[in-house]
Amino acid sequence: MRRAGKAWLVAGGAFGVCLGFIALLVVGTYSAAAGIAGGAGGVANGTVALAKGAVPAAYQPLVQRWGNLCPAINPALLAAQLYQESGWNPRAVSPADARGIAQFIPSTWAGHAVDGDGDGDRDIWDPADAIPSAATYDCQLAGYVKDVPGDPASNMLAAYNAGAYRVIRHGGVPPISETQNYVRVIQSLAKSFARPVGRVDPSRQAATAIDWAQRKLGTPYLWGGTGTAEQDGRFDCSGLTQAAYEEVGIKLPRVANDQYNAGPHPSREELLPGDLVFFSDDLADSRAIRHVGIYVGGGFMIDAPRTGSVIRFDRVDTADYFGATRVTAEGAAALPTHLPGV
Repeated sequence: MRRAGKAWLVAGGAFGVCLGFIALLVVGTYSAAAGIAGGAGGVANGTVALAKGAVPAAYQPLVQRWGNLCPAINPALLAAQLYQESGWNPRAVSPADARGIAQFIPSTWAGHAVDGDGDGDRDIWDPADAIPSAATYDCQLAGYVKDVPGDPASNMLAAYNAGAYRVIRHGGVPPISETQNYVRVIQSLAKSFARPVGRVDPSRQAATAIDWAQRKLGTPYLWGGTGTAEQDGRFDCSGLTQAAYEEVGIKLPRVANDQYNAGPHPSREELLPGDLVFFSDDLADSRAIRHVGIYVGGGFMIDAPRTGSVIRFDRVDTADYFGATRVTAEGAAALPTHLPGV
C-alpha cells in the first residue's frame, strides 16, 4: 500500500507545476480521448492473451492452457471465474463447503474433477487439478447448451449459475436476477484479465478524480488512512485512489492489489490522466502490488508515498512500475467483495 522513494518536488515550485499538470489533464484527457475513442474490439477464443501479472505467475500457464479448452471459454474468462470464486487462494473454504482455488463442492468435484497434472489423483486443493477441472466443467456445461441461441459464453456462465436445464428452457440466459448478474460480473471482470487488443477506451470520469486528488496535495500520509475526520483527512496510497474515484461515483476496493482489477490495462505508452498506476517488487503477480497512484500526465502521478511524507507528485517510470488500470464503473462493480477464507 506504500512505496519508498524520494520527493522530487519542493514546496516552493508546487503551484506552478500543478498548473502545468492541469493543462496536461485537459489536453491529455479530452483531446487524446477524442483521438482514441472506439477502443479495443472483442477477441476470439484462442487469441486472448492474459494481461501482464493479472494471474499469479504460478497459475498463469495453467489458465492460459486450459482457458482454450473449448470455444465457449478463453483464458481471461477462466481467470475471472477463479478470481471471483477464491481470489487465487488454493486453500479457500466457503460457508457452503466449496473448496480450493476453483471452489468446488465435494459432490460436484466427485462427478467432474479431472487429473490435470497426470499424477494419478484428483486433488481438490491442488490448482494443477482444480484449474483444469474448472475449465473442463465449463466446457461440459457449454456442450449441454450448445444449441441454445445467443452468446455461447453467456449461456455457459448462466448454466454454471442456474443449471443447464433453465438455460435450455428459457432459450438463453434465464430471467433470474442472480444469474443475470453473475453473467454480467464475470464478463466484465474478464476484461481486466485480458491483454487489450488495440487501444483502451478513455475514461470520462478521470478529470474529476484528478481534480479532487490535486486538492489533497500536501496532506500528510497516514498508514491505513481513508480520509475520515478521526484521521484528520489523511490517506495512504490506496485510500487516496479509492476516495478520488468515489467522488465520481465509482467504488473501488480498499487494497491496491484489488484495485488493479477494476478495468482494462493500457500499456505504458497509452497512459492517460486518471489511470491508476501500480508498483510491486514482483512484476509477475498482481497480488503482490503494494503501491498505487493516479496518473496525471507527463510521466508523473499523484500519490501518498509513505509514512513521514505528504500527498505529492512522483515519477511513474521506476524499476518497480507494474502496470496501469483504466478504471470503469462496470469493472469496479464486478470485483468480488466477500472472498472465502482459509
